[in-house]
Amino acid sequence: MANKIIKFGEDVDGYSIPVLNEREVRAAAGLLFVLMFTAILTVIMKGNFLLLKYAVVIFLTDFMVRVFINPKYAPTLILGRLVIFNQTPEYVGAQQKKFAWVIGLALGLIMLVHLLIMNAFSPVTGIICLICLIFLFFESAFGICLGCKFYSLFYREKAQYCPGEVCEVKDRQPIQKTSLAQWMIVLGFIAWIVVSVFIFNDNFREQPYDLFGIENQAHAAEQPTPD
Repeated sequence: MANKIIKFGEDVDGYSIPVLNEREVRAAAGLLFVLMFTAILTVIMKGNFLLLKYAVVIFLTDFMVRVFINPKYAPTLILGRLVIFNQTPEYVGAQQKKFAWVIGLALGLIMLVHLLIMNAFSPVTGIICLICLIFLFFESAFGICLGCKFYSLFYREKAQYCPGEVCEVKDRQPIQKTSLAQWMIVLGFIAWIVVSVFIFNDNFREQPYDLFGIENQAHAAEQPTPD
């Protein structure tokens, strides 16, 4: 019974090693990204660390369940499964995901010590928050597991069943190739953004006015009426 509960990855017909559903993993990463981004933004804008402390506990607890018990019982992965329940699974190797999640677990532990146990912040916490956001964003938005990239370097063996079959050596299909014209469009777009900063900088800095005067009406309504 314990072997069925404490397990990393699931056995699926046609796959020689335990696998995970990449779609669930990406959905869970998106949920954690929104939580961490909102918490960090609250710190930056208001100097309030309360939400970030809760977010660290949630992040760390979720990763502990993933690594030490079973990913199928991790809260965010369960929520991710509910979100994408009608999508066809995309199976990926579980081992490289475990390695990536161990990295996340280590980062979460450092944050726990700094923010909750020591009740302090430093450039270390800022850097770790940035790393976590980058890892979660790349996973959720692009399906790129940055932590998995280090798996082959650390274990010196090739990862199996990577998202998008990036582990397989093959030529890209025509639809995947980027032409010179497309590169020029990207460069031109970047140049336009740079030029627009110089041309419209003063306009960008101006505070927009209330077109319909709604805010002024609200302030007037709040003012006490004279006796």
